[in-house]
Amino acid sequence: VQLQASGGGLVQAGGSLRLSCAASGVTFGINSMGWFRQAPGKQRELVARVTSYGSPTYADSAQGRFNISRDLAKNTVYLQMTRLIPEDTGVYYCASAFGCEASMAEFGSWGQGTLVTVSS
Repeated sequence: VQLQASGGGLVQAGGSLRLSCAASGVTFGINSMGWFRQAPGKQRELVARVTSYGSPTYADSAQGRFNISRDLAKNTVYLQMTRLIPEDTGVYYCASAFGCEASMAEFGSWGQGTLVTVSS
């Protein structure tokens, strides 16, 4: 499994970014995909997850502002982030897990991370 995350950068509060995760060796139809965030000095947290059948779930902090989606033809997962706030700052990782509705602990394949910095 290889996961290549991209799209991070510096953005002002209120702005938007779209992260991409190009996946190889992963079959979306039998794997859950997730976006995780690790803020400075904090533990990694699950921000958004899409199940193998395409159903998304979000952390409370991301609900209503972030959107996770998949492009099956490109084998790519996206995280569209809007109305960004400084608390969204961190390294964002995409990850995969075998299974329809993987829990956070089940994600075992990780990309290299992309840094998102939101300035106030």
